[in-house]
Amino acid sequence: MGKIFYVCSYGGSGSRMLETALKQYGKTEHIHSPKPPDKLEYVGKNGGGAAYYEWFNGKVIPENELDDYCVLYIYRNPTFSIKSRFHMHLHLKHIQCDSKIKLNDVLDSGKDLYGIKDFYNNYMKKNENRNYKIICIKYEDIFDKQDELSNLLGIGKLNLVNKSKRKQISEKKLDTIYADLIEEMNKNDSIIVN
Repeated sequence: MGKIFYVCSYGGSGSRMLETALKQYGKTEHIHSPKPPDKLEYVGKNGGGAAYYEWFNGKVIPENELDDYCVLYIYRNPTFSIKSRFHMHLHLKHIQCDSKIKLNDVLDSGKDLYGIKDFYNNYMKKNENRNYKIICIKYEDIFDKQDELSNLLGIGKLNLVNKSKRKQISEKKLDTIYADLIEEMNKNDSIIVN
């Protein structure tokens, strides 16, 4: 069996771009589950599961198959991710968030109603109970660090090109709501394995 890459994110972070680049090196799965399991699981209907195709499904991958899997988590300043994807009702369902939440609800409350901080922490914080590693990648650095990522994954070049036409204009109120998270993200190394 070849490599299987699980590309995880809360959306608007370049996960589809990364998944597309990895397809030439193995099978890929795009995952929006907000909480990675302690024991790595199949996604969707794989392994006899019955979950939505972008979610872990509760069916644990046998230990002798774990070396075939590589879990990546790509994240981005949430201000830009929110403006990119979080206005979409369906996207909120994909990340298992209350799909009735509107951006104005977040702005008016001054709180992370989308659960982005928890999503981020669930992937970024070390968990000694996990039977697999998560390679965490900062979107803002991926284009400059893609060769380093390729070497870490033991694959050829990714040839990632930043084609995003999205404006990098921040929303001051969102910047305030997510200030502590943005500060932590900015301090992170470009690639972290935990």
